[in-house]
Amino acid sequence: MVYRYESEEDAFEDPEPGSDLDVLGAGPPPPAGPSPSRFPAPSLPRPNQLVLPSNQPPSAPRVTPPMAAPRSRVYTSAQPVEPSARRGGGRLWQVVIGGAAVLVLLALCGLGAAALLLDRDATPQPTPTYQPNAAPSATAQQQDLDSRDTDQAPLTAKELFPNKELKLADGQPAYQVLKTQSSGSCAVAATDEVADLLVRLGCNQVVRATLRSPGGEHLVTTGLFNLTDRANAERARDRIRQILDERQGRFRGLTAGDDTDALTSAPARVGWQVRGHYLAYALVVRSDGAAVKSGDTKVRDVLFDMIEAHLSRGVLQRRADLGTAGQPTGASTEGSGSQSGSEDGN
Repeated sequence: MVYRYESEEDAFEDPEPGSDLDVLGAGPPPPAGPSPSRFPAPSLPRPNQLVLPSNQPPSAPRVTPPMAAPRSRVYTSAQPVEPSARRGGGRLWQVVIGGAAVLVLLALCGLGAAALLLDRDATPQPTPTYQPNAAPSATAQQQDLDSRDTDQAPLTAKELFPNKELKLADGQPAYQVLKTQSSGSCAVAATDEVADLLVRLGCNQVVRATLRSPGGEHLVTTGLFNLTDRANAERARDRIRQILDERQGRFRGLTAGDDTDALTSAPARVGWQVRGHYLAYALVVRSDGAAVKSGDTKVRDVLFDMIEAHLSRGVLQRRADLGTAGQPTGASTEGSGSQSGSEDGN
């Protein structure tokens, strides 16, 4: 709010004859000779007063000019006060100055109040406070899994498969962990163009294991490939399907004894999924070496349990939660396909 100050103007008209403001009267000339004066001491000459020439003989009578004295006005402002107002007395000048001071003070108070109101109406900016005992937020704890630059800790077999049994939920039967493997060469888990593709895209680690399904009807080799970043992981995901369809390469199963040879020789159902810079995969075969039917729901359940429930929601989610970066991980994307058994027994 802006306060506007306007001055009032008080004007003194031509003084009445005989008043205190009468400077030069318009009546008949005073009689010659000494006479009593209204003011004991004569006033000093003023710019707008008429003064007789100093060389006039003392005995000559005072002459009043034929025209009236000019009007003068006094404004309640910082302008210099006209002489007629000073002749009116000191009390009037004190009242004028005091009134102006009060008005200026009120205007300043109004401006200060307006500034306070504007500051109060403005959107307050929160001041950050440090709370040493406050628990960090969930966002602050998230690890960015989109690149090895922000997720530098290598995978371990203990991280992926810490126990001999893998139970995904309470009340559900457990998978039996038969063998684990961690390698700095991704080519051990793939053949031909699949292996070449992973190496070209910067894969520097694979951690995998072979498990037996709860009913013992299926064997599965599952794990994570560690690529440089999410972009390369997605390139691998998109290219793998074409390679499998053209039979230019395949994933390798990890054998864990004589009763697991089907992993390297039988037709398999495979699935893969990207989360961050990781490519999760699973290869499922029937334990008896028979072909896997496309509508086998149990095979689909095994693929979901390994890739989505265990590796993505379990292992990688824990890795993200235990990190310190502030960016959340992206949504996972997946694929699936089939591959024939290896002629070389790989």
